Amino acid sequence: MSTAIPSSDVNVLTEKETEATLSKDDLFELLKNPRRRAVLRFLESTDGNATLSELAEHIAAQENDIEVQQLNAYQRKRVYVALYQCHLPKMDDADIVDYDQDRGDIELREEADQLLTYLDSDDDAETDWSRRYIALSAGGGTFAAAVQFVDVAFVVRTGLTLAVLALFLGVSLLHTYETR
Repeated sequence: MSTAIPSSDVNVLTEKETEATLSKDDLFELLKNPRRRAVLRFLESTDGNATLSELAEHIAAQENDIEVQQLNAYQRKRVYVALYQCHLPKMDDADIVDYDQDRGDIELREEADQLLTYLDSDDDAETDWSRRYIALSAGGGTFAAAVQFVDVAFVVRTGLTLAVLALFLGVSLLHTYETR
């Protein structure tokens, strides 16, 4: 005798399942290995789908700092075996990827977003922000010093100071928005 689950209970179960998140320990355990981070980056760059062979070749070439065509069998196999036996099953168990071990197909799951936020996907972006803050600080400091030596009314000086502070706040908010 089977009992049907009311549709409202099914919706609750589905919502709870989609709300499942990894603990910080699990997140950092998954991210501590460079190959797992490389898996995430590669899958993100390929719209979330790849084969084990493609992934192994890409990571092996990256690790050896050569083109895929220059890889030898040993370099490919070393990465392939580690991904096959260790990294992809661990990521599959954590519901970060769907890994069909028999077919060698890998698909990035939505849950991977929890990990992707911790990856530095573009090192140049951080450098650009550093330069922006340095330029803003230098310009603001120069402007503040100049205002102190110019004979202007207190109200004007206060307004200019508030404008510089508003500019700093605006740039900080934009940086926060872009990095999240």
